[in-house]
Amino acid sequence: MKLLNRLQFPALVGTMFILIVLSSCEEDLTTIGGDVVGETPFTTDKEVYDVFAYNNNINAVQTNKLSVYQLGVFNDPIYGKTEAQITSQIQLSTENPTFGINTQEKEDGAATDTSVTVIEENETIKEVYLYIPYLTKTSSEDTDGDGVIDAYDKVIDADNDNDNDGRTNNEERTAGTDPLDPSSVDANLDGFNDVGDKEEIIANNFAVRVELDSIYGDREASFNVIVKRSTFFLRDFDADTNFTEAEEYYSTQEFSPAFTGEELANEEETVSDFQILIPQDDNTSTTDVDESKQNAKLAPGIRIPLDNTFFQNNILDKEGSTELISQANFKEYIRGLHISLTSNGNDIMPLLNLSQGNITMTYTYNSVNTNSTTDTSDDKIEEKEKDFIFSFVGTDFSGNAVNTFINENYPAEVLDALNAPEQDAEKIYLKGGAGAYAKIKLFNEENTTELIREIKENNWIINEANLVFYVDQTASGNSRNIKPPRLYLFNTEDNTGIYNPATENSLDNTAFGLYLNYDGFLEESDSGDKYTVRITDYINSIVDEDENPTLGLMITPNIGISRALNAQVNGESVELPLAPTISPLGTVLYGGNVSSENIDKKLQLEIFYTKTN
Repeated sequence: MKLLNRLQFPALVGTMFILIVLSSCEEDLTTIGGDVVGETPFTTDKEVYDVFAYNNNINAVQTNKLSVYQLGVFNDPIYGKTEAQITSQIQLSTENPTFGINTQEKEDGAATDTSVTVIEENETIKEVYLYIPYLTKTSSEDTDGDGVIDAYDKVIDADNDNDNDGRTNNEERTAGTDPLDPSSVDANLDGFNDVGDKEEIIANNFAVRVELDSIYGDREASFNVIVKRSTFFLRDFDADTNFTEAEEYYSTQEFSPAFTGEELANEEETVSDFQILIPQDDNTSTTDVDESKQNAKLAPGIRIPLDNTFFQNNILDKEGSTELISQANFKEYIRGLHISLTSNGNDIMPLLNLSQGNITMTYTYNSVNTNSTTDTSDDKIEEKEKDFIFSFVGTDFSGNAVNTFINENYPAEVLDALNAPEQDAEKIYLKGGAGAYAKIKLFNEENTTELIREIKENNWIINEANLVFYVDQTASGNSRNIKPPRLYLFNTEDNTGIYNPATENSLDNTAFGLYLNYDGFLEESDSGDKYTVRITDYINSIVDEDENPTLGLMITPNIGISRALNAQVNGESVELPLAPTISPLGTVLYGGNVSSENIDKKLQLEIFYTKTN
């Protein structure tokens, strides 16, 4: 059985606990249902209760101010095809920027200015690149410290020679050569490559291979990234609230073709898990170093050139104008970009970190070199180069970008189930994005507390409580489609997760190292896939409080994301957790109203308890 980052907490833990208590006659025991008791006989048992599940169709979900954005096409064997597009503002890194050295006002007065350094600088676009990184796995490890992460290391041993060039990974790490490239080796550590033209070795000047996350579909497929100017003004604040509340944009809002202008790029790309190397220009002022042999590095992602003329006309030539004087004026003027992806074969959908994306505009300008003298006879006009950076959205959710999801119509069976939200479900349909989720009622359909009171009155000590969700393997024709890695249960009254952080166990700070007692991870096996959600603390809390709120069930790519966003569900406005919005994945689970042939997969609440007699 394959188990993703899962810790086991067997039901026998409760029994072991009781044996420890019995071995110490001096200790008292506080039960859930009564006062302190001592030297009392105990019995352990298991009880199973019904669980009622109701499907809900998410017609639209708020998709601005997200942490991660989808781009491309994903074809789910159950729910059909989804296309994701991005429409985003772009922001100035500096308001009212000065390009070159002097302001445009000074340049305009150059003919009468007595300063020899004030000239018409003739700023000219050299190149413009859009860059948006892919997501990477923060849990990637290099266990043996040899410079190759475990995912790409043939043997987890620093003395392993990954590229068979005669030098171990650790030796290559020390020499600053690439342990994954047999043409990069410096065995005698003389600073020159032993292979080919014996070029000088610049230490660590190669692209490191990184483990990517959330690239759905065919990673080998080529695709075209299409960038157009957006003519739609994305407001930051809602005019209907007198601009006191943030504007909300939803997944159903389509900006293309009605609100797109000239095409700025249409570039073919493929996914690479290697860092992007950016060659540097030689700095003529440093005669002892040739910077052109060194590379700047970017994390793997989409990096494509944009149209130079557009940025010349709309940015450089606007220096000193009202259009660039403030961020607000610039957003109103430039509006933004619309980004889409078309696959050239099999579908592909990467998730992108838009907050780390940018546009780098490189331009040249004329500058006077006075050679540090007052004598103007040796002055020279030189061409210099600068970068100006535009951002999309900030990590603090400044700026605005919208993810549009264009969903293919669901199959009739799925639609029928989603359009019957008050019917106890035989199958539970869950899908990320603008997809589907379920409401869960424990014990009975009315959410009454009779059975909770019964547990309390029977003086049960609840050792473990589980919900086990079995995957319907037949829903996708038995195909081994990509299944969501984890399920998320939450209280629908306040959108909070039902795990208790105070009693949780975590291995590290990654999404799937959090809340391990709660679990909810996908377990894959030949006998059937399932998710086990451990809700012991939650059951204890509702017994204490005599409450039984309705729960929500969704898929999650990151249980650590706790924000909630607005959504339209079955025609009503509700708040839902943000995390499922940033995933295209879906699944089908068995509910509590199953047919006789699937009775062993029925959704039930299992409670392992100890009773004081």
